[in-house]
Amino acid sequence: MAVALNTEERNELERARRFIERERRKITPSKRQREVVKALVKHGVLHALRDRSRDEEARQRLLGQRLRAAFEELGPTFIKLGQVIMTRQELLPEAVTAELAYLLDSVPPLPFHYMMAVLEDEIPNWAEVFRWIDPNPLGSASLAQVYRAQLADGRMAAVKIVRPLVDRLFQVDINNVRKLVRRLQRLLPPQLEVSIDLNGIIEDYYSSTMNELDLRREAEIMEEQRGMVQEFETLYIPEVYHVTQRVLVMEFIDGWNLKDFPVDFFTFEERLERMTDLAHYYVKAFVEGNYHADPHASNLMVDKRTKRIAILDWGLVGRMDAAHTEAIFRMLMHVRVNQQEDAIEALLDIYEPTRYTDLVRLRDQLRSLLIHYTNSTQASYYNWGNLLLTTIVIAAKNYCRIPNGLALWTKGFSAAEGTARWLCPEISYHQLVEIADVQILRRWMMRRFNYHTNASFAAEFAKLTATLPRRLNKILEHFEWNDFRVNLDAQLSHQAVRTLHRVVNKLLLATMSGTFFLGGAILLAFADTRPAAHGGIVDLGWGGVAASVALGLSALWSTIRSKKRI
Repeated sequence: MAVALNTEERNELERARRFIERERRKITPSKRQREVVKALVKHGVLHALRDRSRDEEARQRLLGQRLRAAFEELGPTFIKLGQVIMTRQELLPEAVTAELAYLLDSVPPLPFHYMMAVLEDEIPNWAEVFRWIDPNPLGSASLAQVYRAQLADGRMAAVKIVRPLVDRLFQVDINNVRKLVRRLQRLLPPQLEVSIDLNGIIEDYYSSTMNELDLRREAEIMEEQRGMVQEFETLYIPEVYHVTQRVLVMEFIDGWNLKDFPVDFFTFEERLERMTDLAHYYVKAFVEGNYHADPHASNLMVDKRTKRIAILDWGLVGRMDAAHTEAIFRMLMHVRVNQQEDAIEALLDIYEPTRYTDLVRLRDQLRSLLIHYTNSTQASYYNWGNLLLTTIVIAAKNYCRIPNGLALWTKGFSAAEGTARWLCPEISYHQLVEIADVQILRRWMMRRFNYHTNASFAAEFAKLTATLPRRLNKILEHFEWNDFRVNLDAQLSHQAVRTLHRVVNKLLLATMSGTFFLGGAILLAFADTRPAAHGGIVDLGWGGVAASVALGLSALWSTIRSKKRI
């Protein structure tokens, strides 16, 4: 499309603006709630939950298919939510998450004049910035569309534009989801309530999606990562030419998707060099706690001119505690040399046991799992991506607390492993990570012994040294005056409280049953039982006996049910 709009194009643009404004006013919390319920009913999600006519795996697969169809109809918020849920295999059965993996983030494109309305709002002088923009999108996702364009200075560019109404839909939907999740959290059994933080999962999802909706944040991340990529000659992050909240103009890469480049474009040595650089770059980023949650082949482009690999789409990224990432790599290194006990200790630095965790059982399950991954290859079932996902599932089944960012970090690590396997299947990704152990160790040492860490340690030690005499003096004074007290605040667990409630309820039923029986028996014993004298006292006595029998049977049935549950 040429920069200057003719009258017909200008009229289309104005109609698109009016339509967008009308639709924006229609997006309300109550209406979206009705649309969600309607979509779930339409696609039979509630029926799939109640269906008992199939075997367990078939029911779960059917539920996943219907959830996927409902999420795709409900739009961007639920498509992205499904993609996040898909990574949490400890929350949903594998058959469900496997179906959610097919969620279509690629959706039919909106007509160009709707996207032009966003472009004109974000870059009012866009006619001076671009020489032309191709109205046919290069790609269309649930949150944005990408177009090819030429800047006024002649450079070719890719223009990413956030879809209209996506921000409003997201804000309304996320508030509804938050309310639902708060209710679900309260309904969880005590064991799951202490180990699963549904609110934290939704907040992680909220923050990552907000980054995707604000393209300025994506541009900042690209600039940060450009510094990390500089040491790798075969890797490249495109230059950002212009950015606003909803429009990102960046360098256009003329090339192929990593899975589509011609077989003879690279020699074996060139493929190995690029695989090594990718593996070491990902290790470098992961060790720092950064993760690109979607480093699959579609986000890697082979530049025809320079043969470098350009890393694209920096929307779905995040950070995780560097101590956790350090523990993950320590675990992987221990597993490779068959030091399973040390690997388990590293995993316990990641997964936090709760009061419901049986540590002996947890250790046995982890030991049985880890032994299969000694000297394994990434081409086999026992690859590292599968290992990390399985440890998350085992930790969840044993009621451990799992860091919220870990599932997306693991997804990114697994995708990086798959990309390396695709690029150069002759070489083991595991070995490439191992030869980066010097780099990993150096970064650990730098983190442990940098200036800020040492300064903080010195300040804490100085405070302890300066206040120790005064603190010791106070303790001795309390001993001298026999005034040394220890305050204990004991609190029963939720399970203990529920058990205590059940015991009290049964005792109360039994007491009431005995009271009614005794009262009824006394009335019957002292009442005039002659036929002509039957009256209210006799009926009241038999009523008391009947009530005592009913209460006794109720207490007996409650006891039997409790034993069955045990």
